[in-house]
Amino acid sequence: MANELDLITARRMLRTRDDLLRDGLTDREISARVAAELLIRVRRGRYVDAAQWHGLWNEGRHLLQVLAFDLNADAAGPVFWGPSAAVLHGLPLYRLAPTAVHVVILGERHTRTRTGVSWHDVAISDADIVEIDGIRCTSLDRTVLDMACFAREEVGLSVTDAALRREAVAGHVQDEDRAAEWRRRLTDRADMRHTRGIRQARRIVEFADGRAQLPGESVSRLQLNRLGYRDIELQVHVVGPDQEDYWMDFGFPRSQAFGEFDGGGKYVRADMTGGRAPEQIVFDEKIREDIVRGVTGRRTTRWGSEHIGTLDGFARRLQAFGIRPPG
Repeated sequence: MANELDLITARRMLRTRDDLLRDGLTDREISARVAAELLIRVRRGRYVDAAQWHGLWNEGRHLLQVLAFDLNADAAGPVFWGPSAAVLHGLPLYRLAPTAVHVVILGERHTRTRTGVSWHDVAISDADIVEIDGIRCTSLDRTVLDMACFAREEVGLSVTDAALRREAVAGHVQDEDRAAEWRRRLTDRADMRHTRGIRQARRIVEFADGRAQLPGESVSRLQLNRLGYRDIELQVHVVGPDQEDYWMDFGFPRSQAFGEFDGGGKYVRADMTGGRAPEQIVFDEKIREDIVRGVTGRRTTRWGSEHIGTLDGFARRLQAFGIRPPG
């Protein structure tokens, strides 16, 4: 099944104990399937088929956890925070696999002991509580700032880039006026907060760029910045000999090269393959690179998630292809 998951599909995937009993299973058989890891118990009385669970990315698994918790909650429902709000907004969690759902403490509740739940005693205004398909969570702007403050920088930037993309990007082009207004809005909010991580959040908001189409592109840009690259071009437009439009993830003008982050989804995700077989995608990419090199004279260097995990590893990859930072 697809790695990405929306709430409608998530609701269909979650099965109650009564659903399983109606399907002909007994209580003993349900327990046996859970013990054999053929059935995943997401929360009390909420189950999902193990094959479906293992076919999901971290975001999809956490969305199921959030939904199951909400379905089991009292009528008013919790207010989800941080990574749990992020998945409700459809934002990425770069290499983050939450072990608990994250919920805001409201009213007189002070317990933090409930299994699989992380309670957060934070101030939330009514304006920052929104509903997504009937589930309450923090607003998009508030969620971005919380993640930028408290998550690893790689995670925070991936979330922030994705939010800015919704605000200011059409296709491959970012509306810089809208992006600047978005940055001002979030910076003004950050200036009113006095909490751990706020300096990191300001840096992330300033560095954010909605042209990143994948979390791996966001992290690549962050790592390039850490390595000293400052003159990088993003989403470089190349026009082919027959007026074809090509967009290259990164441009390195000093090295006369392009860089492409190769996410695995390009070869397997239905929304990215366009119905093409993996071997056809590889062939099409070769033709694309040949045309780009022929038109621009620039070579293309590729890297994947395995290369951007460490600065040293990424630096070696780039230097092996003659892409070196200034100095």
